[in-house]
Amino acid sequence: MKTRTVSELLSQENVLTEVDIKGWVRTFRANRFIALNDGSTINNIQCVIDFEKFDDTLLKRITTGAAIHVTGALVESQGKGQSVEIQVESLEVLGDSDPETYPIQPKKHSFEFLRENAHLRTRTNTFSAVMRLRSTLSFAIHKYFNDHGFYYMHTPIITGSDAEGAGEMFRVSALDPKNPPLKEDGDIDYSQDFFGKETNLTVSGQLEAETYAMSLGKVYTFGPTFRAENSNTSRHLAEFWMIEPEVAFMDLAGNMDLAEDFMKFVLKYVLEHNREDLNFLDKRLQDEDKLKPQAERNEMTLIEKLNFVTDNHFKRVSYTEAIDILRNSKPNKKKKFKYPINEWGTDLQSEHERYLVEKHFKCPVILFDYPANIKAFYMRLNDDGKTVRAMDILFPGIGEMVGGSQREERLDVLREKMAALNIPEEELWWYLDLRKYGSAVHSGFGLGFERLVMFVTGMSNIRDVIPFPRTPQNAEF
Repeated sequence: MKTRTVSELLSQENVLTEVDIKGWVRTFRANRFIALNDGSTINNIQCVIDFEKFDDTLLKRITTGAAIHVTGALVESQGKGQSVEIQVESLEVLGDSDPETYPIQPKKHSFEFLRENAHLRTRTNTFSAVMRLRSTLSFAIHKYFNDHGFYYMHTPIITGSDAEGAGEMFRVSALDPKNPPLKEDGDIDYSQDFFGKETNLTVSGQLEAETYAMSLGKVYTFGPTFRAENSNTSRHLAEFWMIEPEVAFMDLAGNMDLAEDFMKFVLKYVLEHNREDLNFLDKRLQDEDKLKPQAERNEMTLIEKLNFVTDNHFKRVSYTEAIDILRNSKPNKKKKFKYPINEWGTDLQSEHERYLVEKHFKCPVILFDYPANIKAFYMRLNDDGKTVRAMDILFPGIGEMVGGSQREERLDVLREKMAALNIPEEELWWYLDLRKYGSAVHSGFGLGFERLVMFVTGMSNIRDVIPFPRTPQNAEF
């Protein structure tokens, strides 16, 4: 007999004479009612036991967390809360669970406690919903790019270049840490290392993706990236995933069109395919809001926030116009902003971005033409000599979601910018070659996947949207 999933059985229109199912016990009440879950849905299926048919020794092994195998008849439920249930005919305990030590008991646990038990936290409704949504978002991303003629490429995880110029990278070395070879000046001699040079874990696949875009036309990466930033905030991870499309012959306007269409597609996809998980997380957030002071409550529910993005046109605003709006805004004049806006050139903070989205324009916003001195070297310099063709997409509740730009395609300008930032040409000779051989306008953007998952799930800490978070002083599991 084929083993069914809980999701399949709960969506079954007709009762079945015999079904076979395996899963983990969520609760076992009155030696009669088992709430069984197998991860296929946020919902449990109720398995009803006639305890007179089963040995008491067996029933005592059915505790929260135990894995069991059940066969029986799928019938209309006699109780409330479910349409069908299983009348158990046979039951096998596949793996016991110690009721005294099993961490995930049927009660509310703190997220910090669950992070300490990340190997078991997906046994809870919240984390099973989050991780199913993460999976669906991954599929939607690949589907969008595949449907639009993009080629998926895997960029190097080990790299000799710093794409962002931040310097916060994890070193990769095979040298003896206790006795590394040294040069005459006392520095470590990386020429004797495995790769013959100093190498690190990548912070971005963008530069390598550009090389493929300039031959295949449209490519995207979706892979792990790393940053050795010693930060313990709720928005930082040392290991995270990035989506980075790069497109040849596309300017900044085309880049904004692509990013808006892409974001709307993936959000509509989860709204259509994971509604039960979203409804559960939406209710969780609303219940949390009721416990907060009125001023701290969310203005939109989770579902409303997603629809806010999918149903609205993204307003396109220059950085200069945004600065004028913010400088003249009531919060700025009344000194309500934590970071006051006084002059052009200020790097915008989340509070400024959210004001533009939630209060001023009341729709998602794309800011473009940023000051060159607060953006990366590879962004195309505008004719004014002080701004670059960069763009950031701002969402409600979170601020910046997507960052991208038209890339600098002019060899002489790129060389000047690298020299000004002390970026050695010999480190990126291959990147400069793209501007020497068949250079053309090209653009792309980056989206931090965990930030997207946070937005979709309403989770407030980035450590709760990745299976095993890597943060300072924490590489457990």
